[in-house]
Amino acid sequence: MVRTRLDGAGQTVVLDSQGPLVVIGERINPSGRKRLAAALAQGGMSMVRQEAIAQVAAGARVIDVNVGAVGVDEGEILPLAVQTVAEAVEVPICIDTSRHAALAAALAVCPGRPLVNSVTGEEASLASVLPLVKERDCAVIGLCINDEGVPKDAQGRLEIAQKIIDRAERLGIAREDVIIDPLATAIGADDRAALVTLEAISLVRASLGVNITYGGSNVSFGLPDRNLINASFLAMAVALGVTCAIVDPLDVDIRKAVAACDLLMGRDEYAGRFLKRSRAGWPREG
Repeated sequence: MVRTRLDGAGQTVVLDSQGPLVVIGERINPSGRKRLAAALAQGGMSMVRQEAIAQVAAGARVIDVNVGAVGVDEGEILPLAVQTVAEAVEVPICIDTSRHAALAAALAVCPGRPLVNSVTGEEASLASVLPLVKERDCAVIGLCINDEGVPKDAQGRLEIAQKIIDRAERLGIAREDVIIDPLATAIGADDRAALVTLEAISLVRASLGVNITYGGSNVSFGLPDRNLINASFLAMAVALGVTCAIVDPLDVDIRKAVAACDLLMGRDEYAGRFLKRSRAGWPREG
């Protein structure tokens, strides 16, 4: 069984196929959020702090930090946001950027053993990100995309996952420190998108045995009843091998789905956590 250890300012989280699903809180991301984008452009951190605290209270065990937006200097703002989150909560941090300088600056101030989001199968990304991961001795998410784009089939995504792991291992990065993201894409643009992602999850689990994640809101983009779609896809993905999901823990449907998945996968002894949360009306509590 592959185990990935992440450390925060005061808490350690272990990802594996036997433990509860780990929720990576997605809300510190200015995409589609004008107020947060404007605050980040001005260097304001109050919303970042509030979102970190609220997500942990809602059950997030890792906090993703993404500050990429027009007018935001990531090299300056990303480390500031990472420091703000680390001071606000004790859980591990997932540093989310495609910019080398911003990643290096954020890693320099991040406590514990963070997660880097992400490296891809593109040559430039492999050469830029993996040495930083090795130097910092942290974990990394590998996205199943290469210089040709996102493969339309599950086998193509498996091959990219294998490439990322091979390159990481050559640098001395342990296999257990590479978490694969088979990439959930919008089903509104391709009616087979979710099916291919699920097939890729199954293949990665069977062939590589590593921890698997995905971006929880992507599959429903552009459609109505997004909460229903997201929660349904989460259950299917967990059954096939996802061990951590980048989702919105403030969404009550997601909180219910996470608890139900743990229950049905035999990871909630005597339904203890499920019953506690259900009887309490699904509060924003971990």
